[in-house]
Amino acid sequence: MSEKGLERPAPGAPDFRIEEHESVSSTNNLCFERARSGHAGGLWIRAQMQTEGRGRRGRDWQSPRGNLFASLLLIDPQPADRIGELPLVAAVALSEAVDKSAGTLQLVSLKWPNDLLVDGAKLSGILLEAETLGDGRQAVVIGFGVNCVSHPPLSLYEATDLRSLGFQVTAERLFDALAAAMAEQLAHWGQPGGFETIRRTWLSRAAHLGKAITIKTAQEEITGVFADLDARGHLVLKQNDGRQRTIYAGDVFLTGD
Repeated sequence: MSEKGLERPAPGAPDFRIEEHESVSSTNNLCFERARSGHAGGLWIRAQMQTEGRGRRGRDWQSPRGNLFASLLLIDPQPADRIGELPLVAAVALSEAVDKSAGTLQLVSLKWPNDLLVDGAKLSGILLEAETLGDGRQAVVIGFGVNCVSHPPLSLYEATDLRSLGFQVTAERLFDALAAAMAEQLAHWGQPGGFETIRRTWLSRAAHLGKAITIKTAQEEITGVFADLDARGHLVLKQNDGRQRTIYAGDVFLTGD
């Protein structure tokens, strides 16, 4: 691994840089530290281990050696009014990276908005966080945690890892594929209408499309059929009375789970 703070070009993504560490509290946290210190963005931070990894809604994310822990810092990503689409952009990129590094085709399916599943078990987590900096710039950090060689017992979902599935994929190899895939997908996203292609790719991997699901939000539980994604990547739920409802955030479960 590189010495602390030493950047080099990211593999397969010459417009991006990477900083590597043995152990950090959280790669997301370190990205925000770099942003607050004036970094221009386009920076990956990767670590062998995390001591304070976290998932969505502040949940713990176990971070043992051998799995992939990496975060990407973007400063003022454009289009700025569409950063809510980035978790789906990241999910598509990571899905393609898994296929490339494992030599598979459509190995993973996607659970809205950005979990990767294999046969219903969770392989990875993606966490997007944003902060307005003191100078007015917007820092957006996308964190990736992927179970390459081990997986934890999760209370909400069954989990898996690539080694258990029979694929010998190192975190380094997966990261190289991810850096290239993210560069490609971000370029698509930045083009006029670019998210529509990403949206269709996401739907081609959708785990629960057309199935009865329950969505748990902070306020309620809603049941219906996963009908579509809207133009911004929000989940469109067809309720039992035939009406459609757009869901902006929540945890998805197959009805009956």
